[in-house]
Amino acid sequence: MNFTCAKNYLPIKVMTAHLILFVLTLTVQSCTSENSSERDKIDELRTAAEQGYAKAQFNLGKMYSKGNGVQQDYSKAVKWFRTAAAQGHVAAQAAFGVMFYKGNGVSQDYSKAVKWYRKAAEKGLAIAQNYLGQCYDKGQGVKQDPEKAVHWYREAAEQGYAEAQCNLGICYTNGIGVEKDSEKSVKWFRKSAEQGDADAQFNLGVCYANGNGVEKDSEKAVQWYRKAAKQGYAAAQYNLAASYGKGSGIRQDEEKARQWMQKAAEQGFQPAKDFLD
Repeated sequence: MNFTCAKNYLPIKVMTAHLILFVLTLTVQSCTSENSSERDKIDELRTAAEQGYAKAQFNLGKMYSKGNGVQQDYSKAVKWFRTAAAQGHVAAQAAFGVMFYKGNGVSQDYSKAVKWYRKAAEKGLAIAQNYLGQCYDKGQGVKQDPEKAVHWYREAAEQGYAEAQCNLGICYTNGIGVEKDSEKSVKWFRKSAEQGDADAQFNLGVCYANGNGVEKDSEKAVQWYRKAAKQGYAAAQYNLAASYGKGSGIRQDEEKARQWMQKAAEQGFQPAKDFLD
């Protein structure tokens, strides 16, 4: 088999009868008790939200957004996020922005998403800073501005937000809003990868494979590919398969190469599908 590594796919986680009856009865009683307790908590939360407590409003919005303990209802999620956001609840402002960005419970509106991301970002919320950076990066809801994208990525990255660290690494890799600097890209990929971000783990593997910003090291490339591959990252699965196939950084093993190639192909990763066809 002829293996070729993928290019850097940079983006901008039982008993007897009568005892069975006894156990089932206890189980039903236990579940009923738990459900009753859960309903009581939700009722208490709703009461607090209706009394104007912003934290309760935000938490109730999250429950409706995710369908945790209640039936998923984006309109109700928007209602409570909006109410909390209007009181200045920072996380609610970011969450309200997400609803506009995705068009969940409201008409999709990138400009309004940016408005609410900015409110939260300016108060220091890292996830909102990263979201705002992505909007500037892609030109969604604002005029595309790579330098402002980098600014907001950096703000979040310096707070330790893994996704922003990876995004900042990508900017340094490609010279987006900053001068290309492979050593700085490795620095930020590593910070993100060590927190478990699969994008960063894959990209750090690519840096080691190619000797970009670090000394070329096929074994370390494989180590980072494997971490990302185990999280289901298709390009990393493909590169790990290629490493096994070529014996690059690891002992050659065509069976493991095929197994990882299959995993990547099952996710629709085209190079893997093409290889197996």
